Amino acid sequence: MQDLKPIRVFLEVAAQRSFAGAARSLRLTPASVTRLVAGLEAELGQQLLLRTTRQVSLTSAGAVAAARYRPLIEAFDSTTEDLLAATGADRGRLSINAPISLGGPLLAGLVSSFRLAYPRIALDMQLTDALVDIVDESCDLAIRISGPPEDKSTIWRKICEVPRQLIAAPALFDRIARPESPGDLIPEHCLSYGREGRAETWRFHKGSVTRSVRAGTEIVTNNGEVLYSLAATGNGIVNLPAFLAREGIRRGEVVPVLADWKMPPLYLMLYYPPYETLPPLVATFTDFFEAYMRDREGFDFGQAPDTGKEAAEIRNAAPRAEGPGD
Repeated sequence: MQDLKPIRVFLEVAAQRSFAGAARSLRLTPASVTRLVAGLEAELGQQLLLRTTRQVSLTSAGAVAAARYRPLIEAFDSTTEDLLAATGADRGRLSINAPISLGGPLLAGLVSSFRLAYPRIALDMQLTDALVDIVDESCDLAIRISGPPEDKSTIWRKICEVPRQLIAAPALFDRIARPESPGDLIPEHCLSYGREGRAETWRFHKGSVTRSVRAGTEIVTNNGEVLYSLAATGNGIVNLPAFLAREGIRRGEVVPVLADWKMPPLYLMLYYPPYETLPPLVATFTDFFEAYMRDREGFDFGQAPDTGKEAAEIRNAAPRAEGPGD
């Protein structure tokens, strides 16, 4: 590989039109500058600079060399800076895919706090409730709230559990009987979270008793905030993460339904591309994200996160990076 130092020195002499000025700018001795330029000229077999007692100017060959070398050096330096930023733990750009249903205020608070802590990390935050292919979408990681992953090739980390509950507007029970057990739920009154018109299955347990109910297909959507709004306006009963319903319950817009029956929690997870080692930026965000979520209501950190196949799946990864879920 061509040694870049003589080229850099030559370009500085050409810009300064002075060996002494280039030496001061580069913090080299004049003798070193002269030697490096002479060496470059000898290697190229061309005189690049005309030296007089009054000034330094470019030869025709020197003008061509300067015009061609300068953009190459600038591109080289820019690429080097980008690569260094990508491998730093506190600077660079991070591409994140997150669910709309995580909540605008919560995501805004997360981004604001993260930027205060790491001002040199730029964020590209894309929102969708669909689980994207983060390899095809070129994301560094994705945040998701769902059941345990079924794709055994997926690299993921369970951050915590997300309790769920049924809610409805109080006015709904002016029109229909309030259910006292899962068996009282009528599918037509139960709005589904899903896509392509597929009904959602709700599973309940109380002690050793378990029940399953198939929700209706009259209204199916894959957005939790839309489901909440439909419930709050009396359109039916919905099954939502507790953090989405918490404020509405406090305001009296909605009320819990079948509160004495428990439902399997969802997982708050981070999904990763198939990294051999977690990139420093991704590890930085992972640690920050877990710490931030611990201070939010509606998330259960009572159990230790799943360990998966951590050592096997992400070799030498930062702590808390996990492999495929079982």
